[in-house]
Amino acid sequence: MAAIAQTHNAAATSGIAGRLMAAIQHMQENRARRVIYRQTVRELNALTNRDLADLGISRAMITRLAHEAAWGSK
Repeated sequence: MAAIAQTHNAAATSGIAGRLMAAIQHMQENRARRVIYRQTVRELNALTNRDLADLGISRAMITRLAHEAAWGSK
């Protein structure tokens, strides 16, 4: 019975349904990353210049730091 389930799962993921599921998952991951990016930018922009200086961050670094938070460093 387990072999039948594995064969069925492999067939489902290799066809159009599998590609559709992968595309949906990819869109959901990208949406979650954009949420993290926007939240990070919003929170860092809410800090005062003094708070940012205490953290060693300049205003020019905010978008780069948010990008790294969401997608990781290059």
